[in-house]
Amino acid sequence: MTHQSKESSVEVKIGVQHAHRELALESAQTPAEVAEAVNKALADRDGVLTLVDEKGRQVIVPVAKIAYVEIDEATQRRVGFTVS
Repeated sequence: MTHQSKESSVEVKIGVQHAHRELALESAQTPAEVAEAVNKALADRDGVLTLVDEKGRQVIVPVAKIAYVEIDEATQRRVGFTVS
């Protein structure tokens, strides 16, 4: 049996100050929608950036801790296999 993920997704990587690893998530939003959310959040230095991943989980990061945000439209489809 083959399982295929959503056709189009956006990979978002968020660098957080003083953290050893970046936050990474796949979002069903378009790159433009993610960029708009980031820009809106950055307008308020005391605010938070909230994004939702493909599974509906929220990722909330204080704007003051954001080092960078990388938005990349995923071009490959992930395929998983299971054995019955």
